[in-house]
Amino acid sequence: MQFKSPLVPATLVARYKRFLFDAVLADGQAITGSCPNTGSMFGLTTPGARVWLSEHDSPTRKYRHCLELVEADDTIIGVNTGLPNRLADEAIDAGLIRDLADYGERLREQRYGRNSRIDILLQDQARGKAYVEVKNVHMSRTSGLAEFPDSVTARGAKHLEELGDMVESGHRAIMLYMIQRPDVSRFRLCRDLDPIYAAAFDRAVARGVEAIAVRCDITPEFIRPDAVVPIEEPGARPCTGSEAANRNGK
Repeated sequence: MQFKSPLVPATLVARYKRFLFDAVLADGQAITGSCPNTGSMFGLTTPGARVWLSEHDSPTRKYRHCLELVEADDTIIGVNTGLPNRLADEAIDAGLIRDLADYGERLREQRYGRNSRIDILLQDQARGKAYVEVKNVHMSRTSGLAEFPDSVTARGAKHLEELGDMVESGHRAIMLYMIQRPDVSRFRLCRDLDPIYAAAFDRAVARGVEAIAVRCDITPEFIRPDAVVPIEEPGARPCTGSEAANRNGK
């Protein structure tokens, strides 16, 4: 995914009320912008951090600037939770998750379960249906290890239960974690911050839900799905069928 226009570098002053941040642009102008991330953004809100912002001229927007990237741990990290579905599409199209590219039809935001919408619904006359739920990941507390979630997510636990329901109804279900940071090589659940979500994950994989984690390469010019990384969770099963591969086919 290429950013439509060059991102604007700035220095973070504060992120607050979940949806807002203050920053200082390179020319010294102080601005307030929108933060497209309702999570805790653990480790990514340090005052003085280098950030990159997108600019928007729409008259319907209250704030011109939107927070896209944060530099932390000497790494550029994506924080926009509106991007993972698009990145998941790109990962499938690029062949990183070859098994999911074999379906004849790909639909988005389809109603299912208990008043929910599935991020991606794959359909094929021969293979049936595959329900793909996508989550954004950007937290790392240990070098090389990505973790999810960064705060309690009752909604995320509900989605895992619904994915399990789809498996028991005779369909495939996949939990896809899109990691918006390039400095990790493995993924694990953050069980201490949200044990309820972790328990829901355990139940889901026991019911047959598959799981996969994809790491992204990130620069101020683009965010690109780069490689599948292992999930360090007992019982977690990867997508079946053709093996997942990184961009170089390794």
